[in-house]
Amino acid sequence: MSLNLRPATTNDLEKILNIVNHSILHTTANYSYEIQTLEVQTKWFEDKKAKNLPIVIAELDGEVVGFGSYGQFREKIGYQYTVEHSVYVVDTVIGKGIGSQLLSELIRLAKEQGYHVMIGAIDADNAGSIAFHEKFGFVATGTLREVGYKFDHWLDLVFMQLILK
Repeated sequence: MSLNLRPATTNDLEKILNIVNHSILHTTANYSYEIQTLEVQTKWFEDKKAKNLPIVIAELDGEVVGFGSYGQFREKIGYQYTVEHSVYVVDTVIGKGIGSQLLSELIRLAKEQGYHVMIGAIDADNAGSIAFHEKFGFVATGTLREVGYKFDHWLDLVFMQLILK
């Protein structure tokens, strides 16, 4: 079993799209309702590249099994040193350390780029993701009650933050 982390290329967009769309259809990790198109995913990719924001691919034995990225937390200039991240892995490799390696790499890159804080916005019922983030030193800083709605019920959103040192 050989894991490789690398920057995403346009050749990865279909696999990223499949991972995102699975999340949209089957989880509350993503509060979207409708699957994304390749056009939307391509624009997302181009926007990240134009802003020098990373998209990291995890390949296991040559197969894309996850990705991570981050972007500006808010658009106002006062938030310029804060990023919000996302990490996605395919179901078959959850719990095998791939998400940990992706998040470690995102944290390293954010520090390297001079960011001060990394935020994670996590569905409050996703205890696994909350515990995962706590292992990296993220602290729950607030819960927004019933701000999301998906799968016929209201969803609470937990904000977790890591001060990058």
